[in-house]
Parts: sequence; C-alpha cells; structure tokens
Amino acid sequence: MPATLDVRQLSKDYVTANGTLSILRGLDLAMERGEALAITGPSGSGKSTLLYILGALDSPTSGTVSLGGHNPFTFNAAQQAEFRNHQIGFIFQDHHLLPQCTVLENVLIPTLPGAGATAATESRARELLQRVGLDQRMSHRPAQLSGGERQRVAVCRALINQPTLLLADEPTGNLDRATAESVGSLLLELNREFNTLLVCVTHSNELADRFPKHCELREGHLEQR
Repeated sequence: MPATLDVRQLSKDYVTANGTLSILRGLDLAMERGEALAITGPSGSGKSTLLYILGALDSPTSGTVSLGGHNPFTFNAAQQAEFRNHQIGFIFQDHHLLPQCTVLENVLIPTLPGAGATAATESRARELLQRVGLDQRMSHRPAQLSGGERQRVAVCRALINQPTLLLADEPTGNLDRATAESVGSLLLELNREFNTLLVCVTHSNELADRFPKHCELREGHLEQR
C-alpha cells in the first residue's frame, strides 16, 4: 500500500543557455501522517524546488508524486488549485499576511475559494489562534504584531483547512534565535497534535536536528542524516 506521501523517481531539469541543468535526479520519498522531515542542503541544491513540486506549485520533469492516493499533476488547473487549497498548507520565510486584514481575517483567507468563512471555520480559526497564544491579537493587523506573532498567524492560516501535508520553506529564516526556537517548537507540536505530514526546508541545522527525520539534499538525492 503506498505511503500517504509517495514520491518516486522525481526529476526536475531546467534548460539553460549552456544546456540542461538537472536539479532533482530520481528522488524517492515516502512519509505517513504524523511524520516530520527537515531537509537541509547547500544553496542551489534544489530544496525549494522540491518543496514547490510537493506543493503542486511547480511540475516535475519526470517521476510521480502521490498525496493521499492522488497525483495532482494529472489534474487540470482548477482541480489542482482546489487540491492545493484543501490538502496542502504552506508556510514561507515571509509570512505573506495581508496588511489590511485582521489576524482572524488572514487566517480565514484559505476558506474563501470554497464555501467561504462559515461559523464552523471561524470557530476553528479562533481555536487555532488561541492554541498558538494569539487569542488577544485576533482584531490586530499584521503591522501591530512582532515577527514571531506574524509567523504564528501564518501557521494558523496554513492549518485552517486541515491539510494532509504542511510545507514550510525557511519558516524561521527571518526570526531571531529565541523566536525561531519558539516557532520551531510550535511547528513540531502542531504536527503531532493535528497528525499532519510536515516537510520543512531550512538552512538551520539547529532547527533540522530537532526533527525526528533529517535529510540532506545533495546532487539531486535525499541522504539520511
């Protein structure tokens, strides 16, 4: 039986003026719900490329990606967008919060393409914000928050649709050491609490070493650390 996340022989090439550049070369990865993986590697090794393919934001040159038994690259654009919205949560280095919206409104944004913000989703958003210690900040706007608070809002937004897969691209890259440690702990706690799959790309070996699984991306392959 395939894993919840099942990646087989994944390759990604780019055509340049100097020929074909191979970033990922027959990469394999299998993960189940509740597992957390940190990926490190040199700059330019393809860490973010891999994350974007897992999130169906970029397409592979060859190979397959299956999440919950579905290959998003067999879908049309509308189906793929719906799949991303419901199955995948994204956390980036920059929080990408909308400055004109309150904390609560920002968390609810991923619900808008579907049924919209309902009483049930608003209740879930409030519970998530309370869980991360922001119950007194729900009516604030991003400019009124610290960097760590803004990133915690981004974590709640990523979880609002109860995704199967949570993808974090340098989630602590813009934070000071103490705040980065706090956000790292939060990610791992919520991963266990909500039984998601968590894949985190980071340059921080300190953060990566806290994950149950840590792989390094080198020459297009994942190597266990």
